[in-house]
Amino acid sequence: MTAETSLGRHTCLYDLHVALGARMVDFGGWDMPVAYGSQIEEHQAVRRAAGVFDVSHMCIIDLTGAQTRELLSRLLANNIDHLTVAGAALYSCMLNPQGGIIDDLIAYYVREDYFRLVVNAGTRGKDLAWITTHAADLSVRVLERADLAMLAVQGPLARERTAALMSAENGAMAMALPAFFATQLADWFIARTGYTGEDGFEIMLPAGEAVRVWQSLNAAGVRSCGLGARDTLRLEAGMNLYGNDMDEHTHPFESGLGWTVDFTPQHEFIGRAALEAIRRRGGGRKRVGLLLDERAVLRSHQRVVVPGVGDGQVTSGSFSPTLSRSIGLARVPAATGSSVQVEVRGRLLPALTVRPPFVRHGRPAIPL
Repeated sequence: MTAETSLGRHTCLYDLHVALGARMVDFGGWDMPVAYGSQIEEHQAVRRAAGVFDVSHMCIIDLTGAQTRELLSRLLANNIDHLTVAGAALYSCMLNPQGGIIDDLIAYYVREDYFRLVVNAGTRGKDLAWITTHAADLSVRVLERADLAMLAVQGPLARERTAALMSAENGAMAMALPAFFATQLADWFIARTGYTGEDGFEIMLPAGEAVRVWQSLNAAGVRSCGLGARDTLRLEAGMNLYGNDMDEHTHPFESGLGWTVDFTPQHEFIGRAALEAIRRRGGGRKRVGLLLDERAVLRSHQRVVVPGVGDGQVTSGSFSPTLSRSIGLARVPAATGSSVQVEVRGRLLPALTVRPPFVRHGRPAIPL
C-alpha cells in the first residue's frame, strides 16, 4: 500500500490525488492531500451531503491467537470485555505506566481469537513496538495490514451513496449496520465509524481496489476531501487530535477522555495505578472548548489566561465554517469557569468556555 520517497511515504491513492489537483503536504511523514480546491466547500460537502477522505496512512493491525483478549485487556484503558458481539467496536486510549497516552485507537471484535486495531499514522512505529513487546509472552500474532487501504466516506448521504456501489444484498447489510459496528462484506471491512461528527463508513479494502472505488464514489456524488476539512470537521465535533490535544505527557482525565477509562476491579490495565492516584488527588487540569468573541483565529499553543486561577493553553484551534467563528480546544486549570482570555498576537481576547462538541449532525450544539 505504501512507497518510500525522499519526500515522504505515499498511500496507494497518491497519484490519483495529484491527478485530481490536490495540494499535497507532509503529515506525520506522509505526503497527503490537504485540499483539492476550497477547504470550506469540502467541509460543507461533508456536513450537507457526502465526502471521501484517504486515511490509508492510518495503521491497521490484526491481532490473532488464543490470548488476544488477555493482551488487549492489559493494553487498553477501556474494557475489551465490552466486546462480545462480532463486529462491535471500542474506542480506547493505550497508556504508559505513568498514565500518559501512547495513542488513541479503535478496536474491532471479529471473533474471540481475532481483533483488529486502527491506530494513528504518526504513532505507527511506537504502537507496533509496544504491542509486539507485550504480546511476546502470550499466544498472539501481531500483523500490520500494509496490503489494505482505508477510505472514510462521511456525511448525511454517505452511507446510501456508498451502499449504491455494492450488490443489493451487501448494500442492504451495510445500511443496516449499527453505529460503532463493523462487518466483512466480500473484500471490504466496513465500519460505521468516523472522525467528522457525521454519519458514514470507514472502509478497509485491498489497496488495488482503492482508486476504482474512489472514482466510483466521485461519480456517485461523493466529493474528494483533504486533511484540512477533516481537521475542521473533527474540531467542530470536539474530537481530539493525537499530538495536539493529547500525548504521552497528558492523561485521559485532562484530555476529556475520562469516560474511556474502565476501573472495573478485574481490569488491570497498564497505567491504572497512576490514574487511580491522579483521580484521588483531584484538581489539576481539564479540557474545555473555547468560543472566541472577536474576529481572530485560535491556534495551538496560544496562552489561555484564567484570571485569579492560572494559565492554560490552546491545544487545537481554527475557524469553524459551520459556526462562522473561531473555536478551539484548550487544557486549563480545573477551577476554570465560563470566561477566559486568549493571547492572540500579543492581545488578550475574551473567550467563553463550553463543553464540546460544537456541532452535532450539522447543527450548532452549543449556545451562540
